[in-house]
Amino acid sequence: MKFQLVTLTGTKVDQDVYEVILPTAAGEIAVFPGHEPLVGIAMPGAIAVRYAKSDADNKLEYFAVSGGVIEVTPENIKVLVDEADSGDDIVESETKAALERALKMRDNAKDQVELEKAHQLVDRHAVRLKVADLRRRHRR
Repeated sequence: MKFQLVTLTGTKVDQDVYEVILPTAAGEIAVFPGHEPLVGIAMPGAIAVRYAKSDADNKLEYFAVSGGVIEVTPENIKVLVDEADSGDDIVESETKAALERALKMRDNAKDQVELEKAHQLVDRHAVRLKVADLRRRHRR
């Protein structure tokens, strides 16, 4: 099954996979070859990709996404998001510091616009930390 992960800056993944686990409004769903057609919303969270049926969990590749659109057919999965960060690219210490700054920004927000921006940053960095943690735990 072909998996495409497309961001505003280009395509992150475009290759054959065995399984993709997606964060949706109804919870996480696993998509395998032959899945029923589906169009839905990707929630902020982690996308996990298993490239081959025989791949163990420590071979999963993780991406932090801030939400987007999912389109599934029996042969394809396409996920369109603003940004997707690979677990391999996330520096945990920098992300923790960014999360702390976002929390401070949220606590000191002077109006609704600042508060909304702070909430978006908190969500983004929390998801990135989750993906970094998943990657670290599964690569041991």
